Amino acid sequence: MLDIKFIREHAELVEDAAVKKGVSIDVEEILGLDGQVKTLRTHVETLRRQRNQLAASYAEASQDEREALSRQSHELSVALASEEFRFKELSGQLQTLLLLTPNIPATSSPIGTDDSENVVERREGHPPAFDFTPADHTELLRLNGWAELGDVAHISGSRTFTLKGNLVKYELALINFALDVLCAEGFTPITVPPFARESAFVGTGHFPAGKEDAYALPNDDLYLVGTSEVILNSLHANQILREADLPILYAGVSQCFRREAGSSGRDVRGLLRVHHFTKVEQFVICRNDEQESTYWHNRLLGIAEKILHALELPYQVINCCTGDMGLGKVKMNDIETWVPSLDTYRETHSCSTLHDWQARRTQTRYRADDSKDIKLVHTLNNTALATPRIFAALLENHQTASGQVKIPKALQPYMGGQSFL
Repeated sequence: MLDIKFIREHAELVEDAAVKKGVSIDVEEILGLDGQVKTLRTHVETLRRQRNQLAASYAEASQDEREALSRQSHELSVALASEEFRFKELSGQLQTLLLLTPNIPATSSPIGTDDSENVVERREGHPPAFDFTPADHTELLRLNGWAELGDVAHISGSRTFTLKGNLVKYELALINFALDVLCAEGFTPITVPPFARESAFVGTGHFPAGKEDAYALPNDDLYLVGTSEVILNSLHANQILREADLPILYAGVSQCFRREAGSSGRDVRGLLRVHHFTKVEQFVICRNDEQESTYWHNRLLGIAEKILHALELPYQVINCCTGDMGLGKVKMNDIETWVPSLDTYRETHSCSTLHDWQARRTQTRYRADDSKDIKLVHTLNNTALATPRIFAALLENHQTASGQVKIPKALQPYMGGQSFL
């Protein structure tokens, strides 16, 4: 969320950001409501002060004066109640619009309307050249009995799955490997609940705009999370941290759930786009400093690339355009990994810088060590590894003519020394 003062002072910049991100927001309406709210706040405070003055003079007043004071007090109370109601109503309308106001994208982000206008920055590795007809991952799953897709769909609905046999061990190996990489980089492993209150989703910016993608638990006033970021971003809500304790680096491990309401049938085969998955997420809380945010963005991106290098997978780094990065992002890089059966790259990681856009929602702050200043923190996030989507790339890129799958050397110690799955 942007500071209303910033919007007042940089209205044209905010309007430009909305256009670049394809967001329908009326900055003039926001500023008009802001003005009304400020006026009403002043009026409400004046009426309260007058009411308090009447109450203070009541004890020393005569009987006749008290009757007049009572009438005036009643009239003030009626007027105050009306103005307080109006103030609350307009403040709520203003807050709703502020929650839908986009962050300012970095000048290095390409301008575009959707992912078709994203820019490939570079490619790493080479797609495999098979001397046999390769199978797609769904065929490899079937041949080796590593998953159930059709049968479980009758029980749990479409885009659900079960993993079986060695693939279960492989999933755990991948998660443990990713955690070991992050721990070596100074991150603290942390598990989180798979559900949260609505306020936590508002805190990340997933609500209100993305509410249709979340599974609701109405009896408990909770929603299933689609990433541990939802929990991690609110862990320090309404706290004032010490600058000396920053940065805070979390390696969040969670079960994730997404309705994928807007996916429009894209990548629905097999394990590429499912409704439930496991993810290890990188999450950073750092000082309110643009250079420091840039440093952590590049480092998070580098860690994800380190993991993909270790998994011996070809990939490309994408500079996401303004229309594809979402409301809160200042900068976003996707990593897309090669999927042979699709003859193209598919997103496996998403690295995002949000500056203080989330922190203003959660009021996560810190006190600067060299002063009494209290500032909002900056937040960043990036995938470390998500299963089962990564299996589409791992199984297909490392398959053999016999239907076995080579295990990358970095993962073999996690699989008891096995070189093939």
